[in-house]
Amino acid sequence: MTRRSIDLVTATDPDWVQVVLDNFDEFLADHANCERKASALAMSLVVKYPDREPIIPALIELAREELVHFQQVYDLMRRRGVSLVSDAPDPYVGELQKLMRHGREERFIDRLLISSVIECRGAERFGIIAQALTDPELKAFYHELWAAETKHGHQFADMARKLYGDEIYPRLTELMQAESEIVARLPWRASLH
Repeated sequence: MTRRSIDLVTATDPDWVQVVLDNFDEFLADHANCERKASALAMSLVVKYPDREPIIPALIELAREELVHFQQVYDLMRRRGVSLVSDAPDPYVGELQKLMRHGREERFIDRLLISSVIECRGAERFGIIAQALTDPELKAFYHELWAAETKHGHQFADMARKLYGDEIYPRLTELMQAESEIVARLPWRASLH
């Protein structure tokens, strides 16, 4: 088994970042929700699939890291006077979830691989945001998040590979292709996805 690079099929349009910069407080509220949901997802996989012993430690660590990111974004929001908002369905994630197959194993594989795709897109966009920001503190923060989310994108794929071998890569390629089509048709919002 050899680890492969995980590459997005299409890059985010560079003009996308202006929507975020123009509505940065709104973006922060969405970002906080994304971090909270990422932590909850990792823990839900631990609860739902306790028999997946080889990846339980990685899921717990990932959940902890995402919770730390949520705390960091929340602290940033408080300093800026921005409140948390109720969670709203994420159209991007919703479209990806429609691609999940049925059957216990297939669905589990798809949950891991779709999580990899989401983290990879988030990493790319954190990198774009870090480049565009002028505030040195925010720039450094989003650069750190870019590195962490890149790692998380690979971790989810590595977990699937650990359990199922290299046969996960054709499915990951399918999901990456479908994701590029989803990104192309969704309207831009002041959100990570």
